[in-house]
Amino acid sequence: MMSRHLPAEWEPQTAILLTWPHAQGDWGTQLDAVEHTLLQACLHISKHQSLIIACLDVAHRQTLQQKLNTSGIPTSAYQLYIAPSNDSWARDHSLISIYSNQQRVLLDFQFNGWGNKYPATCDNQISLQLHQQGAFTENGIDSPLQSKDFILEGGSIDSDGCGTLLTTRECLLAPTRNAGWTQAAIEAYLKKTLGVQRILWLEHGGIAGDDTDSHIDMLARFCNAHTIAYSICEDPQDSHYQPLQQMHEELTQFRQSNGEAYQLIPLPLPQALYNQEGQRLPASYANFLIINTAVLLPVYGDPADKIAHQRLSLAFPERKIIDIHCRALIEQYGSLHCMAMQLPCGKEV
Repeated sequence: MMSRHLPAEWEPQTAILLTWPHAQGDWGTQLDAVEHTLLQACLHISKHQSLIIACLDVAHRQTLQQKLNTSGIPTSAYQLYIAPSNDSWARDHSLISIYSNQQRVLLDFQFNGWGNKYPATCDNQISLQLHQQGAFTENGIDSPLQSKDFILEGGSIDSDGCGTLLTTRECLLAPTRNAGWTQAAIEAYLKKTLGVQRILWLEHGGIAGDDTDSHIDMLARFCNAHTIAYSICEDPQDSHYQPLQQMHEELTQFRQSNGEAYQLIPLPLPQALYNQEGQRLPASYANFLIINTAVLLPVYGDPADKIAHQRLSLAFPERKIIDIHCRALIEQYGSLHCMAMQLPCGKEV
């Protein structure tokens, strides 16, 4: 009988996947600052695992190689491939890895620009193009890629590695994703395809400026099988206060598979940040990225940065918490976790 397992993000990883931003994208005058942020993240990641990076074209690849080398990242730590992109949010257009009979299988779901909000034709082809170029070959073994007709973004789900999935109704039930699918049908499909046994659906919660229809990776994240870190607003005058309080109440009602309540670690919101048009930007500490032996925490130059760092240290006592300044990233309505996708080891450890 075939056994399927959706690993947690903290399980051993081979690489982090990135789609590098370029001048033909939407970053505009923020491009240099965004690249600086990513280079800082890459420097830390390269000390723990490899980087697999999709580049726009040959010229883009050559320029990026120079930037990586200048940043002190050894050439042995990264692989650069050409795969044209619309945008840079690899978490959502990348493949999702599972284990089938302890071997890695790559699931290539459809990506439609968060419900047809943005062009996504190129982004939807990146995983296949990387696979065709051998990006996911490990120890001479090429992980099989399975294309799926279902629309699913990596940032919309979070796994505890023990058969439980955390998600939001607002995103997965959005009619612009998989029109006509009921919650029951989606749940049955995800259980079969990902090998999970339980799905915890959040009804409430949302971060202003998040244009993904409430991705879970902005709201609440598993830190281990019995701990969830989540965004909380402590200012009753803030528009986030009520929906995040309601989300908190939901989280207190969730139970582990053994019937026990989850340990909950609140992550405060930083003070409101706005773009030049006056739109609030989605600054969230829940958008952290777990890598081998460390956690990269997005920070925003706010007093709450230190509080989030301290609280996340409690959730990950065995890992180093590394602050990455991500003010530039949120200009395009995402943060650090949204930019990256982990590739677990080719064989289940």
